[in-house]
Amino acid sequence: MFCVHHLDFYPEGNDKLGPNASLAGRNIGNDFEIKNGWRMYHGQTIPGFPAHPHRGFETVTFVLQGLVDHADSNGAAGRYGNGDVQWMTAGSGLQHSEMFPLLKMNEPNTCELFQIWLNLPAKSKFVTPTYKMLWNEDIPKIKLKDNNQKNIEIELAAGKYLNFRAPEPAPDSWAVNEENEVNIWQIKLEENAVWEIPVAGGKVNRSLYFFEGESISAEGNEIKPNHVIELNAKQNFTVKNGNKPARLLLLQGKPIEEPVEQYGPFVMNNMAEIQQAFNDYQKTRFGGWPWPRTDMVHGNTKGRFARFADNDEIVKD
Repeated sequence: MFCVHHLDFYPEGNDKLGPNASLAGRNIGNDFEIKNGWRMYHGQTIPGFPAHPHRGFETVTFVLQGLVDHADSNGAAGRYGNGDVQWMTAGSGLQHSEMFPLLKMNEPNTCELFQIWLNLPAKSKFVTPTYKMLWNEDIPKIKLKDNNQKNIEIELAAGKYLNFRAPEPAPDSWAVNEENEVNIWQIKLEENAVWEIPVAGGKVNRSLYFFEGESISAEGNEIKPNHVIELNAKQNFTVKNGNKPARLLLLQGKPIEEPVEQYGPFVMNNMAEIQQAFNDYQKTRFGGWPWPRTDMVHGNTKGRFARFADNDEIVKD
């Protein structure tokens, strides 16, 4: 129901894991205007999004470059990035922080990610909050060639393509049922490569976001970067790349077909439920905040890891 692309060319980091650069002239706390190639967002000293609540939907955070430090009101934590995907089900209510630690002190820290909001059906809006990691090493990357031997790569964060399947999403997700045809794919096209998007099997919404390259052409139209194409998933659609390598993101899924109300960090079925979410958060803080700071980061030596609410921990590097 929502997707945002963040691309920030951060400078070298400092000993606090923030930018080793002046923050003068920035609207600290609400810094969303690109200045010198980067933004602090809601961060004060470290870029990112300190503790904030969600209810009634899921966030799928696909980190293409850089790292994200996660902490939440369940006591779970993690550091992931460089191709990893975090699939978080906010369900009945959760606070989490998403900070971008700048670990490299002698070179720039590029950070690029997509965050996708997936709605939950009414029956799942109050499930227990949780998250699952889809590690880069486990995500299929399908390498193909077109008729002219140009390279195509399809990276499956969700769904299936040919005989390949993405890792399972979080257990209460709308995406768990294959009949809902939820796909999240990153597509990489060599210059002048041609790729035909397969027809979907059922009634689905499908969008194609062209976010890097020179141009693509489709159905006789030339399309420049940073545009979204809304597609009819029942029809064949062929993309021809231009003269530079391109990257695209394909999003699709069967609509839930229930009323939707979204206000700020909450996605429910009606305004009464939105108001209840605000009331519940004011009373309970969705379990409170067990961390010493709202912009929690995990030090400058720790590698990728995930620690869950039951204290089970996965260490990747």
